Amino acid sequence: MKKIGFIGAGNMGLAMMKGAIGYFGTEAISYTDLNEDRLKYVCSVIGIPYLTSQKQCISNSDIIVLAVKPQFLNALLLEIKKDNSIKNKIFISIAPGIKIEAVKDVLGKDVKVVRAMPNTPAMVLEGMSAICFSKDEYTESEKDAVFQLFNSFGETSALTENQLDMVVPVSGSSPAYVYMLIEAMADAGVMFGLPRDVAYKLAAQSVYGSAKMVLETGEHPGALKDAVCSPGGTTIEAVGVLEQKGFRSAVIEAMKTCYEKTKSFGK
Repeated sequence: MKKIGFIGAGNMGLAMMKGAIGYFGTEAISYTDLNEDRLKYVCSVIGIPYLTSQKQCISNSDIIVLAVKPQFLNALLLEIKKDNSIKNKIFISIAPGIKIEAVKDVLGKDVKVVRAMPNTPAMVLEGMSAICFSKDEYTESEKDAVFQLFNSFGETSALTENQLDMVVPVSGSSPAYVYMLIEAMADAGVMFGLPRDVAYKLAAQSVYGSAKMVLETGEHPGALKDAVCSPGGTTIEAVGVLEQKGFRSAVIEAMKTCYEKTKSFGK
């Protein structure tokens, strides 16, 4: 069984750790972070003592997840480069927009690098991750371990690297848009007189169930929408207002902005 190390224990790092613990076990997981208060919190959540240095984390691991934001990745890579043991490790970067070659340019061309884009629903084992392997030679057990890591907290798709930036607005950042939708739906429910906790449950379960229908039925989302819209009914009236207010356009434009921002990190 491979050992997994996490450099960075923020929200995404913690979410990934929770899933990894369930599959690989507590003995296989190590982690560190520059923020000691955060380390203490993560320790209280997962019950695994933290490490106080990146060097320890790397030496203890076969696969190292670089769970830091893109603006901090280069400084971290320059520190890691000083470690002589990195050539036998696999490094996974989850920083949006940063190309595999940019990581290898710092760590060395012979270092194996995987680029990935998970999302925060990993925290409840319902994450969606896209991954891309560098062109190095990987053993079957190495590739299996990477897939097992991401499958431990949700679903995984292997994509080409030029598709990775496209994934960020569609699944990486999109939970934020969905939370805004749920919040707006619940606010309307409260306006009508529903208790807020009831309104949140109604809205959230409806979004969850609707997503599950798309995934499990294989039906086009438009067809599923049409099935709810009875002629002359309430739903088609609501859909008409959403179209008038530019609902689809607003979502698409927001995602285009997210995509452009993602690409800027790689420049």
